[in-house]
Amino acid sequence: MSNLIAFVGRCKQAEKEHWQDVLHKAFAQIDCSVEIKLFSQLSDKEKQQCDIAIVANPDVEELAQLANLTWVHSVWAGVDAMLQALSSKQQKPITKTHYDIVRLVDPFLAQTMSEAVLAWTLYLHRNMPLYQQQQNQQIWLQHSYQAPQEKTIGILGLGKLGLKSAERLHQNGFNVIGWSRQLKVIDNIQTVAGEEGLAFLLANSDIVINLLPLTSDTKGLLNKERFALCDQVGLMNFGRGGTQVEKDLLEALDKGQLSHAVLDVFEVEPLAATHPFWEHEKITLLPHISAPTSMQSASNIVAENIKRYFNTGIIPPVVDQTQGY
Repeated sequence: MSNLIAFVGRCKQAEKEHWQDVLHKAFAQIDCSVEIKLFSQLSDKEKQQCDIAIVANPDVEELAQLANLTWVHSVWAGVDAMLQALSSKQQKPITKTHYDIVRLVDPFLAQTMSEAVLAWTLYLHRNMPLYQQQQNQQIWLQHSYQAPQEKTIGILGLGKLGLKSAERLHQNGFNVIGWSRQLKVIDNIQTVAGEEGLAFLLANSDIVINLLPLTSDTKGLLNKERFALCDQVGLMNFGRGGTQVEKDLLEALDKGQLSHAVLDVFEVEPLAATHPFWEHEKITLLPHISAPTSMQSASNIVAENIKRYFNTGIIPPVVDQTQGY
């Protein structure tokens, strides 16, 4: 008899069906008998039978109808949107749902993010925005070269993605400072923590890269007060849009506190056509592509975790719902 698993997501129908197909194949490859049904395919009786759901930015109202859920496995690394929706439903900060939440931890994702971090760090390091402006103005002018060893890169967030990115930057010759909520010890990386550590990083970095999740502590972290500590700093936000105060970011660019910003995430996505970011000469926009989920890799990891749960009853490490990760 197959174990029934619900798939709950707010993506397009074709994408849901694609996930359903790839997940079924991943479970078949490891000889784990499951039946994955989209939420819309579940009968009322089947909704009560599901103790596991696989989710992709799910509708929390649909999850609430799965009254006997034990845990859900996200196919995304970030679950902040889901937690925010749960808090809005309760009209108060979330404490704990009746089910545990497991987010995707995928080494492929960390590798992809570190690739993007290196690529756009080099973009800023080698003055590509300046040369693009010169091209637009038909200016032929060479600027002096600085070696990576002369640049310091500050990384906000030293989880799986931040750690891999810090290591990759160090391997390419850059000096790296890493900031996290609790102080960590990492070979070849200078680490700091707390408010004093954040101030030190912002004041001593040539480029700052945000890889933080969105939590109550990180919401609006990159604001006027923090930007005032910067002097001609390049900014990259590959974490979450809610960690930056957009009007403060624009002001910091105009004041020269920030030299250029590469932005991949925003409070509201897609970015509105009237948003001032589109035409700002010191902003490079990306459509949330720095570390896309690999459907095949994610499905393999989800399948292995769920099979292990069936065999042992052990749920993978769960999200601390009060902290958001």
